[in-house]
Amino acid sequence: MQEEKNIDLLAVHYKKIIDLLGEDANREGLLDTPVRVAKAMQFLTKGYNESPEDILRKALFKEDYSQMVIVKDIDFYSLCEHHMLPFWGKAHIAYIPNGYITGLSKIPRVVDVFARRLQVQERLTLQIKECIQNTLNPLGVMVVIEAQHMCMQMRGVEKQNSTTTTSDFTGVFNQAKTREEFINLIR
Repeated sequence: MQEEKNIDLLAVHYKKIIDLLGEDANREGLLDTPVRVAKAMQFLTKGYNESPEDILRKALFKEDYSQMVIVKDIDFYSLCEHHMLPFWGKAHIAYIPNGYITGLSKIPRVVDVFARRLQVQERLTLQIKECIQNTLNPLGVMVVIEAQHMCMQMRGVEKQNSTTTTSDFTGVFNQAKTREEFINLIR
């Protein structure tokens, strides 16, 4: 199976990394670490093997509802593509249907698919927005993501309490009044 082959190949490289860091990859506590890390990386990047559009389409329902649908406080975990360190936080997503809705659980699943890739927060925000807009064709979509980044907290500037907020929107969310309604509802 390809996944097992990939785990084996990744494990070989992680063993070399451990040795290059000055550790003994053959000591008892590290013997299984290369395989564990390889399996963890497969899990943390499983979003490459999933289609967020298919997830939305599997629960697409014709509905005349035309008010804002909000799914907020969606927990996510991702890996920064610059340092491969974790970043995590909450996504808040709204869309205004245009004849079709999707199952509510599908929105967090879309977040997870994109988050389980090597990422930057800005692209994550954009990808979620574009996927929902292009798949559901709503009157508008808005995405706000608030996250903490280990690459800023444990290295570099070492600012443990910093939070990064990104947002992106389409359609009716270009109107300040609609954006403000969304922001008020997620606070």
